[in-house]
Amino acid sequence: MHHYIVCGPQGCGKGTQSKLLCDDYDLVHISVGDIFRWHIAHHTKLAARIQRITDEGMLVPDETVEEVVRRRLEEHDWNYGFVLDGFPRTLRQAEYLFENWNMDKVIYLDVPDDVVYERVMMRARTGEGSSFTKRADDNPEALEMRLKEYYQKTRPLLEMYRRKGILLSVDATRTIEVIYSEIRQRLGLPEPLRQPQG
Repeated sequence: MHHYIVCGPQGCGKGTQSKLLCDDYDLVHISVGDIFRWHIAHHTKLAARIQRITDEGMLVPDETVEEVVRRRLEEHDWNYGFVLDGFPRTLRQAEYLFENWNMDKVIYLDVPDDVVYERVMMRARTGEGSSFTKRADDNPEALEMRLKEYYQKTRPLLEMYRRKGILLSVDATRTIEVIYSEIRQRLGLPEPLRQPQG
């Protein structure tokens, strides 16, 4: 069974790489963003709280994220493992995760800030991605605040993963196919039965 974390700043391609891994190796994609978007689409009580926080460019509090992830992991609806996308984002979230689950590898998609700005602003302009993403990031000020908070809270996790010997840092400025090929090779995964789609 494979338990992976895919992490990195906004616009790094977490969702894309996570979905490729899940499609090719029958893993379950657990995306905190997707779960939050479901709540927003269904106008739940949690949605109002999430929306208010993300519109201000802030990260959702640890307790809220932990509760959402705990419920999702407890469903045990995977045979071969899962890929966590967007979790953990803080040391507290990581401690919770590692206390309860054995994680095999953390794939860090490394992208410089200028590329992040370019990708996210382009996504907002072209209307790609979800409305959740666009509302949070449709101006440089909100994105700058999110990146600052990301570096403050999430960068320390990379050192923790290094100490545990489970960190794979990948240059995510390249094409989707090249990045995915390197991830598969470094994870020691066999060739997928189907060829990855562009």
